[in-house]
Amino acid sequence: MSDDALFDVFDQDEPAAIVELPQQIEPVVTTTTTTATTTTVIKTEAVVDVEKPSNDKRSWEEEDDQTDANSKRTRTELLTETGTGSFFENVPRMQIHTVETFESCLHEVVLPPNFEYVPLKAPVGPPAKEYRFNLDPFQREAITCLQNNQSVLVSAHTSAGKTVVAEYAVAMALRDKQRVIYTTPIKALSNQKYRELHEEFHDVGLMTGDVTLNPSASCLIMTTEILRSMLYRGSEITREVAWVIFDEIHYLRDKERGVIWEETIILLPDNVHYVFLSATIPNAKQFAEWISFLHNQ
Repeated sequence: MSDDALFDVFDQDEPAAIVELPQQIEPVVTTTTTTATTTTVIKTEAVVDVEKPSNDKRSWEEEDDQTDANSKRTRTELLTETGTGSFFENVPRMQIHTVETFESCLHEVVLPPNFEYVPLKAPVGPPAKEYRFNLDPFQREAITCLQNNQSVLVSAHTSAGKTVVAEYAVAMALRDKQRVIYTTPIKALSNQKYRELHEEFHDVGLMTGDVTLNPSASCLIMTTEILRSMLYRGSEITREVAWVIFDEIHYLRDKERGVIWEETIILLPDNVHYVFLSATIPNAKQFAEWISFLHNQ
């Protein structure tokens, strides 16, 4: 399949939205069965959920941007191993449920055909993080999905407040004594997110290849290349992470660097919860279907 065909899925104009994915072990809010989870798509924002790993901690392993060439697998090899041949065209059609929500916020839930749709449940107990301002509708919807242990894809315009969703996922992980990884496409953005999150949560580390700070932290900021390198090497840390946040997930459509995001998502364990953030994913629903199919969420 050509690169053009692979990334055409993101070139269609479509309003922003939230999509919800099913979980593997325990049912997820929007759609549930005894062994599966749901994926949520919110346009303007989107949301997705996965299963939680154990709380046992290990030290973060230092990784750099360079990986031995012999250890790398090409996109073709990965596609062959997964048996799909294509990321999107061979994905079975999923159930898509539209959730009635606030104005200017589209919330859609994606789940496999044999899964039963179950509405989101109101959270019990105090929130992991409180805000001094009123949340926008898409932020409230996405956070509710996170509270129901659902992966989310949030697609909203620049400066809309997508970072609020990521911060809440970090707060939940730290509250529950879990590990969380926050990935960015460039080192400068990693440095910025490290400063912001370290100021609020403190238990935060940074790995960019050039700099490694507090590698044993529960929350680690890194470039996507660093995370892929850890997965290539079979790092124990990647088996213990509960949440992975992908900032600027639209880099998946980049014809030179997109393979990094593709391989990273494919190689991550099925028990990881995801938060995808982007301003430019017009076809968020189809992306959520792929995630749901790939990780049985």
